[in-house]
Amino acid sequence: MEWLTAVRKAIDFMEDHLTEDISAQDVAECVYISPFFLQRGFSILTGCGIGEYLRGRRLYLAAIDLINSDDKVIDIAMRYCYDTPESFTKAFTRFHGASPSDIRKGIGSIRSFLPMKINICIEGGCNMEFRIEKKESFKVIGFKRIFSNDTSYADIPAFWDEIREKYLDGVWSGKAPGNEIEQAAVDNGIGEFGVCIDDLGTDRFNYMIAGEYKGGAVPEGMEVYEVRQADWAVFDCKGPMPESLQSVNTKIWSEWLPGNPEFELCGNAVIEWNGDGDTSSEDYRSAIWIPVKRKA
Repeated sequence: MEWLTAVRKAIDFMEDHLTEDISAQDVAECVYISPFFLQRGFSILTGCGIGEYLRGRRLYLAAIDLINSDDKVIDIAMRYCYDTPESFTKAFTRFHGASPSDIRKGIGSIRSFLPMKINICIEGGCNMEFRIEKKESFKVIGFKRIFSNDTSYADIPAFWDEIREKYLDGVWSGKAPGNEIEQAAVDNGIGEFGVCIDDLGTDRFNYMIAGEYKGGAVPEGMEVYEVRQADWAVFDCKGPMPESLQSVNTKIWSEWLPGNPEFELCGNAVIEWNGDGDTSSEDYRSAIWIPVKRKA
């Protein structure tokens, strides 16, 4: 399915099921795209995640119902998929800045959250420089953590800072490994890859700070993951991290992928490749690998 068509269909599906307990998995199944890829692209195109969109639309409609009906708060809460009046009131107050009872009394104002319409002017998207590389399956080893699509742009750089300070700074500066984790980091080049893995089927995904696994012991706290054989669209990045990488990633999803006449997504991982040198340099080199297949 063409990418923009899929996103528009996802919005239509959510609008038709706002009073049902649907998840990002349900939305993805509706448009035949993995939850990981749909969440990633949806977030970039709209500025919010699928869960955030569902929340915003339900809480806006709940406010309208409070104003225009005499329905009990508990009934409105259940209508919009909240298990208890307490959880509804907490979410409602955080979103609107006023409690359900205040809104019903005319105290405060509601925050508008209308259905989204996706209209994109693609400027040079298909002229973005990339190359297609076929890679056999290979294994990576590293540190893995779960992230939310809604906050990953801020949280993943913080994860890198944490792991670098704890395990990598010393050996990267030439210090001899002092424990088995530092030894594994040296032996396997940990830090070369950042791997986003779609294996949760939710609005969250696994991310690994990794290197190519050369064999040997896997220290406690580290994991091995096999990257499937695939054709990869490789986009080179130049500039300080993480800004340059995030900028190219945004362009891939908002310019290159929509309406692309040749390629569509496949696979279940996106890989960030990191070069050597000062990551704050204007000349720093990195890349993004997106698994693709040619359209029939």
